[in-house]
Amino acid sequence: MKKAVDTATATYSSVHRGKGFASQVTSAWYEAARAEVATFVGAREDDHVVFTRNTTDSFNLLARCLPRDTVVFVFATEHHATLLPWNGVRTVRLEVPGSHDDAEVLLDEALTRHPGAHRLVVVTGASNVTGELWPLDRLTAGARRHGARVALDAAQLAPHLPVDLAGRDVDYVAFSGHKLYAPYGAGVLAGRADWLDAAQPYLAGGGATAAVTADGTVWHTGPARHEAGSPNVLGAIALAAACAAFRSNRVALEAHEERIGRRLLDGLRAIEGVRTHSIFGDDSDRVAVATFTVDGLPSGLVSAALSAEHGIGVRDGKFCAHLLVDALLEHDADATAVRVSAGLATTDEHVERLLAAVASIAAEGPQAEYEDVPGQGWTPVADPREVTPPLPW
Repeated sequence: MKKAVDTATATYSSVHRGKGFASQVTSAWYEAARAEVATFVGAREDDHVVFTRNTTDSFNLLARCLPRDTVVFVFATEHHATLLPWNGVRTVRLEVPGSHDDAEVLLDEALTRHPGAHRLVVVTGASNVTGELWPLDRLTAGARRHGARVALDAAQLAPHLPVDLAGRDVDYVAFSGHKLYAPYGAGVLAGRADWLDAAQPYLAGGGATAAVTADGTVWHTGPARHEAGSPNVLGAIALAAACAAFRSNRVALEAHEERIGRRLLDGLRAIEGVRTHSIFGDDSDRVAVATFTVDGLPSGLVSAALSAEHGIGVRDGKFCAHLLVDALLEHDADATAVRVSAGLATTDEHVERLLAAVASIAAEGPQAEYEDVPGQGWTPVADPREVTPPLPW
């Protein structure tokens, strides 16, 4: 990926805006990146692949493209990126299911109660909170029985397992490049052309227009319709390079993460005073993500101690999925959790270090003194680390 970005940086120019050689080359690279992403997500031949900023941007774009009478069905378990963008249409929010069967029944009942010509089921492939895999094929089949379309949030799924838009009969998919280790700032919305081509452009401006006259504007169809302005060329190229790298190593990556993820989860569950949290139960299939709490300790304090005392970076809070975390933590409004995840660079040693650190904190508490600073959270009173490093430029 770095090689691709370095190569492009030495040459790149505007996209679809110039006749110079550099512009022609860059335009070809940009469209090749689109084709690589289409292959990565298993897009149909007539699907559009639109470059966006991230998953949140992608779903807000899709929300702008829905027919006015669309009814959106979304579980309360969703990340805010997929839970919140649907203000312009009627939204049916489904409760947190207790099992795959429960999820299927809840969706079927909701679709039966709310008929309509245009309906969209929005579902994640893997929970960003617990890592659990959702019964996508069953939910898609249920949506199809009612004539509804399906939009897949693959932000957490794409780095771990294949995304097959056509093979799984999904209509739209969105994900972020940074989840695949590309730089922040590039994402994708891919899917069926009709709603995207019929909607007003997401942004109005150059590149989205076929013609502008004194009498009005003719907008492009295709991805350009929703990519007004100079695009993030390097972001698209980096994202495509990441997609190509993942496609070439999927089998080895999946085996590595399955083993690492299993050890991570089993190890956490074996620590006294530590509770892991699941939507569908301890035995549900998942990617290498785990969320846990430590009895008697605020999660912010646990994460601060892991960082300051053990050099381990985790996240604490509600992970932009407040309704789900509230349900997992029995609706304690003040409660939060700690989330850990494994990826390409995670080794057995990393996991064992984490487990030892969590066990130590659970048994003995943090060894340093911390204070809960407004606006910052739990912070070491005496922190030897350089918390304000020099600017990188």
